[in-house]
Amino acid sequence: MRAIAMDDEPMALEVVRSLSVKVPYLELVACFTDAFTALEYLQNESVDLLFLDIKMPDISGLEFVTSLQKKPLVIFTTAYSEHAVTSFELDAIDYLLKPFSLVRFVKACNKAQELLQLRSNSPASVKDYLFLKTGYEQVKVYYSEILYLEAAGNYVTFVLENKKLLTRMTISEVCELLPPGKFIRVHRSYIVAKDRIDKIERHQVCIKGNPVPVGASYMQQLQIM
Repeated sequence: MRAIAMDDEPMALEVVRSLSVKVPYLELVACFTDAFTALEYLQNESVDLLFLDIKMPDISGLEFVTSLQKKPLVIFTTAYSEHAVTSFELDAIDYLLKPFSLVRFVKACNKAQELLQLRSNSPASVKDYLFLKTGYEQVKVYYSEILYLEAAGNYVTFVLENKKLLTRMTISEVCELLPPGKFIRVHRSYIVAKDRIDKIERHQVCIKGNPVPVGASYMQQLQIM
């Protein structure tokens, strides 16, 4: 999903840029502090999504959207809440109030991705993989390869059939990226692939001979899976 961001504050653009690199299916191709430069870019380039501030000196984000003939999906990013109703009247995907977290950012991006998939109306557009940032690399991981995930602070280890991958994310952030029908959280530090569970015991599940602890508050959800 190709995206651009527009905001008159460079620091705000840096926030969007830093969050974007953590969303595997999102490619932030350009950032703008000037509305007219952004407009020229949109006239010549194909873009799926626009992150857009509302209050800017020359033209407001709301005015900018209404001026576009070919509109990408729009997520407004602003420090002010009073324009929320108007933004949704312009069919905005979401309205992010600054400062926003990665989890909130990912939720908005998920909405945009789901709508793009619906518009394409093609089963092939639904991805069965994600890209994980490990060190300086982006590694493609198919959901079917994942056995379980183990979190430790701001890092999560993806345990696959033949290897382990460590990525800098929290478990809450990972939850937003995984398809919920395929995975289930069984502990504050563990997520497992449902179809890889071999055995459910009192305080743990077994996956390929690996015991994974189950928290008391997650057991009921696991039993009705």
